[in-house]
Formats: sequence, structure tokens, C-alpha cells
Amino acid sequence: MKASYIEYNETNSFSPELISYLEGDEKLNPFISQAANIEGFRNLLENKKVIANRIVLSEILRKQYSLLLKSEPEIVNSNFSGIESNPESTQDNPVLNNIRLLESNDTYTITTGHQLNIFTGPLYFIFKIVTAIKLASDLKKQFPEKDFVPVYWMATEDHDFEEINHTYIGGKKVSWNKDARGATGRLKTGDIENALKDFTGILGISENAVNLSNIIEKAYTTHSNLSDATRFLVHNLFGQYGLLIIDADHPQFKKQFSDYIARDIISQNSFKNINSQTDKLKAVDFETQVNSREINFFYLRDNLRERIVHEDSKFLVFNTDLSFTEDELKKEIKNHPERFSPNVVMRPLYQEVILPNIAYVGGGAEIVYWLQLKQNFDFYQVDFPILILRNSAVILDYKLQLKLQKLNLKINDIFKPTNLLEKNWVLDHSQHILNLHDEWQELKCIFEKIKLRIHKIDVTLSPSTEAVKVRLHKAITNLEKKLVKAEKRNYSDSLTQIRNIKPRIFPRDGLQERSENFGLFYVKHGENFIRSLIENFKPLDFKFTILQEEETAR
Repeated sequence: MKASYIEYNETNSFSPELISYLEGDEKLNPFISQAANIEGFRNLLENKKVIANRIVLSEILRKQYSLLLKSEPEIVNSNFSGIESNPESTQDNPVLNNIRLLESNDTYTITTGHQLNIFTGPLYFIFKIVTAIKLASDLKKQFPEKDFVPVYWMATEDHDFEEINHTYIGGKKVSWNKDARGATGRLKTGDIENALKDFTGILGISENAVNLSNIIEKAYTTHSNLSDATRFLVHNLFGQYGLLIIDADHPQFKKQFSDYIARDIISQNSFKNINSQTDKLKAVDFETQVNSREINFFYLRDNLRERIVHEDSKFLVFNTDLSFTEDELKKEIKNHPERFSPNVVMRPLYQEVILPNIAYVGGGAEIVYWLQLKQNFDFYQVDFPILILRNSAVILDYKLQLKLQKLNLKINDIFKPTNLLEKNWVLDHSQHILNLHDEWQELKCIFEKIKLRIHKIDVTLSPSTEAVKVRLHKAITNLEKKLVKAEKRNYSDSLTQIRNIKPRIFPRDGLQERSENFGLFYVKHGENFIRSLIENFKPLDFKFTILQEEETAR
């Protein structure tokens, strides 16, 4: 695919707050650690304080991958059981090599995270991971004495099943319908068969379609829960690039975080810190994304993830009979830290405690809410990572490009609102002059003469003259609109084509990446699809990517 790039603000699809961050607005400096550029990374690396237990991290990742590797031994090139005794055996496998590298003090992670959307959900799921992989590669070139490992943090503790139980492929919605409770990573996948058939049926019967169908079917039929299924699928798509997939719903990880859990629930530090930073952001006219609760943790058990609240000197778990005194709560956290799950504002702190992380790759809304968090990081003396907007892109198939050329439309034009796009197209192609600008300038001169004459006769009549001028200008403007509308009828066929093109690029009235699944693009391009994304994405340029498929991809 051929790539071109435009500014994010040209897409009319991103918030003013995000654009402000990308443009390096100085008023945001107090809310970040370092600028999102090579100099910022150099400064962070010189002063980075890693508090993660690298050995525990490496051991847990080995255990989490052991299940996957034992079930599919052909996907690795080395003997997994020999890692401990023979580190050199990992060199041929990027994943195992990166797990080993995590034990080194010169290795850092580049992390992105997302929910466990079935079949990966929308395209931006893929784009997030690709951005992390490419950034890790770019940083290695800049700092060859260091190693950088891309990480996908599976949001296994999230309980918003309605957000992940569907995807759109070829414009068709595929859904996994079930009564789901608790953390989505623990959901059993035994009843996903109908959704699986619907999805793979849309892929078709080509060689690439069959290959992808086999991977997806193995992911969801040979693994008992959504966490393991997602790990298998994502590994088969990105394992060759060394991506590490982490499930932080683990007792040993939570044990490392237990002191933070206890301090925050009892003293409500995050509530105070995040609200304070939110007020500071609002003071510089920055619209914020999330609201901190007094307690930012859930109580987590199988089929249960409910908020913890403090009432009448007791800590209660919503929608249950569970309650704790302060002493009982401390004991519960000490003995069972895995039962305490951070919410959206505390998960980032958890991530930075257990990973040697220097950058977080997120979507626009994520970047904005991360800007509310630094004061809380400072309070807990945890380094704040550099925030990287994931690469965004639109993929244009070859036939669509031909239609744009036939209509004499530039690629940048497609991001304009439909009404404006149609109006501009008609103005560019009409054989007539459809604006009355010159005529209005002449009328303005006439009115100036009228005002001068009236002023000499009666000064009090000047406002009446101005009122007539305003009414006439409104009438002229309305007449212009009628001229354009009339000319549109003369170009109805071309404008219909424009209207038909827009939904193919902006399905469901949004960016393609926010709804369409990667499946049919993979069917068309095979493994070259992800390879092309990695080749063309430029994480630190902060430009929107337009990918044009070649004629051979038809």
C-alpha cells in the first residue's frame, strides 16, 4: 500500500483537546512528564526509575505463554521448556527473546492496552498494537544500547461486555449474545459458536480467508475463556514482531500493587489528586474525559466485579452483602490482592508499577484522560510515561481511488462534511459564477453613498439605512444558496456518487477505523496487511495516515 499523510486537524475527527496536545501546547506542560519526541525519550531514559520486579514479570509471562505454546507448539522455533537453562535458545523466537530481555535493566516496554473485543473488534485495535511495535523499533534505532519491547495489555478485568461482544465486518454486525457478568477475561467461550460462524462466513473461501478462519476458530474453540482466546489470536497476528501480551489479572502482580490499593481505598488519594488536576486543566479551558470516584477500585471474583464504596465507617461492595471494616479490608487486601481491580483512573498507575514502561500508546480519548493523572502519579512517586497517540488511518481500495479521480476529488477532500464537499465540488465544476460577492461589493458602495446623503439630511435615519443593508445582505446570501442548490440539480449524478463514496470511507458516520474490522483487509492482503501498516506508520510524526491499495489488490 502507498501512504500519504495529513494533519489530524484536517480530518475533522479529533477533539480540540487532543489537537492541542499534539501541537505541543505549552499550557499542558504541567500535566505531562516529557514531550512526545526523541528528546523527551532521551530525558526520560536518563532519569527513569523502574520499580517493577523484572524477574516476577518475566516468570509470569513465561507461565502465561506456556499454555499457549503447549497448545500450539508449531508456532515457536525453540524449546520453551529450555528457556531457564539455556537463554540462547530464545534468540530465534522474538516473543521468548523479549521475555528474556525484560530481565535486563536496559530494557523498557512500550505499552498499549485495549478491551478483549471479539475477533479484535474495530481496526484501531490493530492500529494500537502496530504503533507500539513500530515505536519500539524506532526507539531501538535511536538508542541502540537499550532494548524496547512492545506490550499489549489485555483489559481482562473490564466488565463492559456490551462494548466488546460485537464487531462490524463488511458493514455487517456480528454479535456474541449471552448473559455475561464479571470480568470479561474470565468469560467462557463455549457459546460463541454462532458469532464465529457468522464472522468466518463473511471472510469467504480464499486462501487468506481460510488461513485467518483457522486461526480465529482455534482461538475461540480450543481455549476456554476470552483471555486465553484473545492471547492466542493476537499472538498469531503479531508474535513474529515480538509483541508481548500480558494479563494483569494475576495474584503476584496484584501483590506488588497491594500497598497502593490499601492506601488509595482507605485514604482516597486518587480522588483528591485527580480532581485537583482536573480543576487545573479546566482552568486552562481544557475539557476533561473522566471523573474520579472516591474509591477507584472494584471487588473482583468470578462472575462479580462491583464497586467498593465507603459508608458509615464500612467498606461495602455494591449489589452484594459483602462489607469490611478498615482492619478487615486491610487483611483482605493483604491475603487476596487479586480480588481488587483498578478502575479506569487507577489502571494506568497499576500498569506503571508492574512494567518497566516509558510510553503509553492510546487513542484520542485515552490521551486526554491520561492528562488528568500525573498529579496522582507524582503523589505515589511513580514515573509518568510519555503519551503517544496511536496511529490513525483510512484504507482506500483501488476502485474507490478510481472513482475519486473520476470526480476530480483530492484525497484530503473526503474528510470534509458532505454538504461542504458537495458545495465546493459544484462551485469548482460549474460553468457559471454562483457567488454574488462582486455584486454585493457594488451594493455596499451604493449604500455608503445613500448613508452619506441621508446623514446630511437627518442623522437619526442612519440606523434605518444600516438595517436595510443588513436585510439585503441576508437576502443576497439566501439567493446565493438557491443558486448553488439549483446548480446541484444539474450535477445530481456526480453528487450521488459522492454521497455513495462517503459511507465507504466513513461507515456509520465515523472514521473507518472506529467500526470496521480488519478481517476483509487481511483476506485481501494476507500477512502483508500488518507488515504494510508497520512499514507506513510513523508514531512520532503525529500525522493521519492515508493508505492507498495498489491495483494488484483488487
